[in-house]
Amino acid sequence: MGKKTIILVVDDEKIVRESLRDWLVNVGYKVEVAESGEAALRIIRQKKVKIMLADLVMPGLDGIELMKEARKIVPTIITVIVTAYGSIQTAISAIREGAYDYIEKPFCPEKVELLIKNLVAHQDLVEENISLRQKIEDRYLFEGIIAKSPVMLRIFELIKTVAPTIATVLIIGKTGTGKEIVARAVHHQSQRRSKPFLAISCASLPESLLESELFGHEKGSFTGAVERKKGKFEAADKGTLFLDEIGEINANIQIHLLRALEEKKITRVGGNEEIDVDVRVIAATNKDLKALVKQGSFREDLYYRLNVVTIQLPALMDRREDILPLAEHFLRKFSKDNNKVVKYFAPDVIEFMMNYTWPGNVRELENMIEHGVILSNNREIRLADLPQDCLHPAPAEGKSIEDVMRSHIISVLEETKGNISEAAKILGIQRMTLYNKMKKYGHIVNKIDA
Repeated sequence: MGKKTIILVVDDEKIVRESLRDWLVNVGYKVEVAESGEAALRIIRQKKVKIMLADLVMPGLDGIELMKEARKIVPTIITVIVTAYGSIQTAISAIREGAYDYIEKPFCPEKVELLIKNLVAHQDLVEENISLRQKIEDRYLFEGIIAKSPVMLRIFELIKTVAPTIATVLIIGKTGTGKEIVARAVHHQSQRRSKPFLAISCASLPESLLESELFGHEKGSFTGAVERKKGKFEAADKGTLFLDEIGEINANIQIHLLRALEEKKITRVGGNEEIDVDVRVIAATNKDLKALVKQGSFREDLYYRLNVVTIQLPALMDRREDILPLAEHFLRKFSKDNNKVVKYFAPDVIEFMMNYTWPGNVRELENMIEHGVILSNNREIRLADLPQDCLHPAPAEGKSIEDVMRSHIISVLEETKGNISEAAKILGIQRMTLYNKMKKYGHIVNKIDA
C-alpha cells in the first residue's frame, strides 16, 4: 500500500486542513481534504480512503460521529482524532469509541509524518495477515468445516468415502461439536446434493407433534389438523433427512422409523395410504445408543439400521490445533456481520483459548467470539471482552499453558516449513520472541529466513 494510501484530512479550519495536506503531500502521500463531516463522507463513498485525520469538534458531524458513519461505508478505515490542547480526556474517550490514536493542536509536522508512516506500515501488515490467514483457512476448509487436526482430517476422508453411497450414517458427538454441519457435508458430497436437506431435532417436540412432523398427517386426524400435511420424509424425497438427538424418540416413533428405513414406506398420522419415500437418513446423538439398547429404551434392530457407518466427532479440547483457525474464521464472520473492524486477538486471549476446556465445544467458541466482537471497542479482542463466566480456565488433561503454547508454536512452524516471519505473523508475536521460544523448546528448523 505505502505512499499510494489515500489520506483524508477533515477539519473546518482551512489553515489546519491545508497545512496537514501540504505536509503529507510533500512526503509523498495522496491527500484529500474536507471541511465537514458530511463532505468527508461523500469523499469516502467515492474514493478508497484508508486513513482519516478528523477534527474532534466540528459543526454538524463531530469527529466521533464521523468516524462511526465512515465505518459503515469502509469498515477498515483507520481514524486519528485531531484535538485542541487540553482536550486529552475527550480524545481518550474517542479512542474508547474506536479511534486508533489522537494528535494535539498545534502539532509537530515530524510527529504527524511519523504517525502516518506507522499507520501505513500497520495497515500493510494487517492486510498481509488477513490474506495469509485466509489462505490458511481455505487450505483447511472442507464443506464449511474448518480443521487441520489429524482426527478431523480423517473424518473428512471418511465423509468423502461414505457420501457417494446409500449408507445410513450415525454421527456421535457431544453437544456443540458440529454434528449437523457434518451431516450437511455428507449430503453435499453425495449424489443427492441437488435435492432437499431437511433437519429436525427429535428432542424439541412432544411425541404427537414429532410423529406428524416426520410422517405428516391427514385432515381431521387430531385436534388442529385442519388440512392434510406432508411430513419431513415426503418433503425430503430424493434428498437427505437429518434426525438430531435420535436417542430421544419413543418406542412408537421408533417402529415407524424402522419401517421407513427397511421398506422405504411411510403412512401419515390418521391415514391408511402407504407412501413410497426415497430418503437418506443421517442420525445424530450425544447419547450412548448401545447403553439405551441394553436398557430396553431403544430398539436394537433400529440401532443397527441407523449405525451402518459411524462418524465419531471429537470434543474441541481433543482437537486443539483447530481452535485458532476456527477463532479466526468466527472473528472475520462476526466483524463483518456487525460492521466492526476487529482484526486480532490479544496475546492473553490466544493463551486463554488454547488452555480453556471448551465444555460447549465449537458452539461455545463461536458464541464467545461473537460476544467478544460485539463488546470490543478496539481492533482486537481482549480478555475483558469475553464472557466473564469463562475467564477462569483450568489446564486441560493436566497440560500446562506452556505445554499447550509449545505444541501450538511447533505446529505453526511445521506448517510454515520453518519460515520464521510467516510463523510469527500467524502467531501474532515478534520474530525475536519466536526465536527465543524456539531456543527454549529446543525446536530446530532447517532453514531460518534472514
